[in-house]
Amino acid sequence: MSVLYGAEQRNEPHSPWLVARRTHIPSKDRKSMDKREVIADLRARLEDEKRALDGILARVTGDKLTAGQRSLFEQHEREASALKERIEELEAQVRADEAALPMARKYAPKNGPSMSTGSAYITSEPAIYKRDAKEYSWFMDAYAVAKNNSSEARERLERNARQVTDAWKQEGRALSTTNGNAGEFVPPMWMEKDFVKLARPRRVTADVVQNAALPPGTDVLNIPKVSTGTATAVQGTQNTAIQQTDMTTTAVSSPVITIAGGQTVSLQLAEQSPLNIDQVILGDLAADLATKVDTEVLSGNGSGGHATGILNLAGTGTVSFTGTDGKSFQQAVLKAVGQVFSSRFEAPDVLIVAPRRAVWLMGQQDSTGRPLLVPAENGPTNAAGVLGPKLATEGAIGRFCGLDVYIDSNIPTNLGAGTNEDRAIVMRSADVFLWESNAKFEVFPQTYAQNLSLFARAYEYLSFQAARYPGAISILQGTGMSTTL
Repeated sequence: MSVLYGAEQRNEPHSPWLVARRTHIPSKDRKSMDKREVIADLRARLEDEKRALDGILARVTGDKLTAGQRSLFEQHEREASALKERIEELEAQVRADEAALPMARKYAPKNGPSMSTGSAYITSEPAIYKRDAKEYSWFMDAYAVAKNNSSEARERLERNARQVTDAWKQEGRALSTTNGNAGEFVPPMWMEKDFVKLARPRRVTADVVQNAALPPGTDVLNIPKVSTGTATAVQGTQNTAIQQTDMTTTAVSSPVITIAGGQTVSLQLAEQSPLNIDQVILGDLAADLATKVDTEVLSGNGSGGHATGILNLAGTGTVSFTGTDGKSFQQAVLKAVGQVFSSRFEAPDVLIVAPRRAVWLMGQQDSTGRPLLVPAENGPTNAAGVLGPKLATEGAIGRFCGLDVYIDSNIPTNLGAGTNEDRAIVMRSADVFLWESNAKFEVFPQTYAQNLSLFARAYEYLSFQAARYPGAISILQGTGMSTTL
């Protein structure tokens, strides 16, 4: 345990006997301590603060504190109050943990993350930042760390980051929680749930393709590619030369691009609003960030800092669809499937359509008046396609021609000569790659201080590559893609 001389000793050198003990616990060691150990440490620190307060009062001459003594007294009083509040909070958590212990032992996952308290193990602790709660705000805590390196705000951000990490690990999601400046902390878990005020399309296609973490330290990803391969042939006669064909190679590359956005916020709004302003600002930035990633995957034009999206990729298969009914659409989709087979020698697995194309397809009938897409509950026989139990914006909504069908609202509907066409994509999803960094959320008081404003910012890096096997993609286009119900 380290012992440091307190500020009161530095300011009053004639009182060297008064020492305020400070116990520093590195974050990596704090993680390994259970709550009772933390409480014991906090109580020891609280006693130090009380002794420091008593020592200041013992040295008072007359009826009043000097300016220096008053400043030191208020400093220790604030520290003591914060320690007491934290002790009470942890004690309440321990009581709740003990009350929930029987159920926790019964239902806790065998290999899942857990936290220990004494001899008990708990699987979670109360969330630091709660939706519609004004006690703590991630936005204001991030601001406090950026402004004056508040230790209390930093501790709450670190605890929240660990909570989010544990929760996302259970979902199999990768997450980085490197602690540095305020922007390094992970926003609250509830940021992804029920907070977006403006309706925005989801990132359907971006999640259908292969997702991976973006490698650090580069601005372009290069993938070697075999252009022409070796060859074999029947040996005409024994002891004669066999076939020898040299392989040629090339590479496909995709730039690392940046998607970012921000919002200036008045300090009055951040501090005085009855709602946590981060619910609105960071939530909307996160939602638009997801939309823009999906738009790059689909429609990026490959210039001006954009990725090359699927609809602008050279070398893909194309099918001209000029029909007006479900039967002709089925034939067009099957033709696209055949193109992928012929080029990639592997089967496609997904059909991605705009919402209006999915609804139009649901309304199509066969020659006897039966729906072309039959609900799965009916136990279809010889159906061209099967609808799932319900429509959804995430995950497949059913199957058509042996393909999982996804609806993506980011597919344009203003394409073609008449600027009224959408597109349908038949694809082998395993051949298309999207690398992304973790999205980062930051808040800055700098530059805007003279206006009493803050700047909230969100950004991420990504690289998208669909040119490994362009033939693994076939796109339906043509005047038939303008028909609607």
